[in-house]
Amino acid sequence: MWALLFILSAAISFPAAACAVSFRVAPKRVMQGDPLMVVVADADIPDIKSLTFFGKSVGLFLFQGKPTALIGIDLVHRMGAYTLAAQFRNGDKLQKTITIVPREKISTPLGIPEKLGGNTKVAQKNLVALLWQDNTALSRVRTTLPPWWGSSFALPLKNTAVVDPYGYSRSTGSYSIAHKGTDFRAATGTPVFAINNGFVRLAREFVIYGKTVAIDHGGRVVSFSMHLSEIKVKEGERIARGQLIGLSGESGYALGPHLHLSIRVGGVSIDPMAFFALF
Repeated sequence: MWALLFILSAAISFPAAACAVSFRVAPKRVMQGDPLMVVVADADIPDIKSLTFFGKSVGLFLFQGKPTALIGIDLVHRMGAYTLAAQFRNGDKLQKTITIVPREKISTPLGIPEKLGGNTKVAQKNLVALLWQDNTALSRVRTTLPPWWGSSFALPLKNTAVVDPYGYSRSTGSYSIAHKGTDFRAATGTPVFAINNGFVRLAREFVIYGKTVAIDHGGRVVSFSMHLSEIKVKEGERIARGQLIGLSGESGYALGPHLHLSIRVGGVSIDPMAFFALF
């Protein structure tokens, strides 16, 4: 009889214990200006009723088969503890506290090139006005929630050396302008490549940002390659990771040839190098 019971118990498969749903968040230490990647582990998107951060709804998409969200933390966002919360359709809730710590404040002087009026008060005032116009146009670049990518993001140059990092302030006369991108060393004519798949939403020249290509990568991510000498793509064109999109230069507000790369997540300009580190 005991042998029969043993055989029966071996033949019956019992359901495994349900996995506990949890957040996986990167980076572990979140600074002002950082991107935040949130993965809801051991759950499916249809199971999740809502995800909120800063009290605002956050869109989810599938990345590597898991519900994922990308959140941009503004460079001047107030420091402190904030609640990341998920509500599930079965009534369960999941919360995690995310603490935003300060980014070091650095300020350096930066002059105005003669092509934009030189270092005069009139040129400074015009610079700020033109910068506002350029930023208004860039803020209208649309992006989608479903990502056009399924692999990691790649650096935009074959050989990369950062000459100016994200996050410091440039003092131009009585004005202070935050540097919301990463500058890479690149001689005029250096090939610039798409950091991932996407669609060209903007390919035109600006007074301040010079010749610029904006690519919507989906997942609420847009990349901006600026100060180019040549643009090699057209608006509406579908782009593959690693495809040539332009040549570096010094068009617009630039004191020398380089590539300025900005990345926006949900409309917020974040640290590009921290973004690449997520993948």
